[in-house]
Amino acid sequence: MVIDPVARSTDGESVRIAKDVLCAGAGAKICLPEGPEEFGRMLARRGHRRPVVIGDDRTLLRVVGLLHKERELAAVPLSMVPVGAPAAVALSRALGVPTDTVAAARAVLDGGERPMDLLTDDSDGIVLGGLRIPCGNAAQLGHGAYVPAPAPPPAPVDPAEALGGRGGLADGLDGPRPWWKPAAKTARTALAMLAAPAAGLGARRGRVPGQRLRIEADGVLLADLDRPVRGVSVVPGGRTGAEGPRPGTADGRELAEVVVHWPGGGRPVRARARAVTVSGADFHYRADALVGGPVRTRTWTVQPAAWRLQLPRG
Repeated sequence: MVIDPVARSTDGESVRIAKDVLCAGAGAKICLPEGPEEFGRMLARRGHRRPVVIGDDRTLLRVVGLLHKERELAAVPLSMVPVGAPAAVALSRALGVPTDTVAAARAVLDGGERPMDLLTDDSDGIVLGGLRIPCGNAAQLGHGAYVPAPAPPPAPVDPAEALGGRGGLADGLDGPRPWWKPAAKTARTALAMLAAPAAGLGARRGRVPGQRLRIEADGVLLADLDRPVRGVSVVPGGRTGAEGPRPGTADGRELAEVVVHWPGGGRPVRARARAVTVSGADFHYRADALVGGPVRTRTWTVQPAAWRLQLPRG
């Protein structure tokens, strides 16, 4: 049981409740790291124990990232008890983890493992919930949050229409903060743009100018450098809704949802693909709660069932 220091300092009561429930239901070794290096050492000394994370989305991303670098992510099921402000646990909630402390702790004890998709990029980075371009400039980083709204199922991509259509996109994103400090926002695993600014600076920010980007989805050209795009989002698939699996494969896995928005009003371009490549002048991107870049080209690839998360049964 690894307890994030931010969770201990900001909501000690929820941490205590989680510890009581978990220790009453199973034997547990409690680890209290004070920083990222100690966090990594404690996780490496887990032996055959199943990691249980108590903290916010940054803590979950930290654990997944470390296991991915160790090439042990597929072999180690993870459990999560979210502790933090609603914006700081939005990713966990979107992945299906209860945000109620007792319910989440009981899911750790009595739930079942569920395979989850993720995105990997060509620099060995990972994305659990979704990524977005642009992410705002340095002066805009550090405050606000975005919560994605559901999107309708994608229509087949017509390259000619993709290069000729128009659309719109919500405004900027906030920037990175150290993993052990309270997170202000995260991406959710919804098939849409991160569209609704939360309280704080986000509601007062100006519009983000278009960027000239070349965007390809499984080799299909969705946008080229001759026309600016308002923004791009890529979300891994593999989670089905009440209507059943989405189109693409038999069970809805192995494909990512790609949405390209244009300056002005109109319909965005939507596609589903296994690999997405974005190229252009130096650009930043937001992957879950972290900002990457600047880069001139980056490819993200869906890794189906790449990790396992303990969730409530049913």
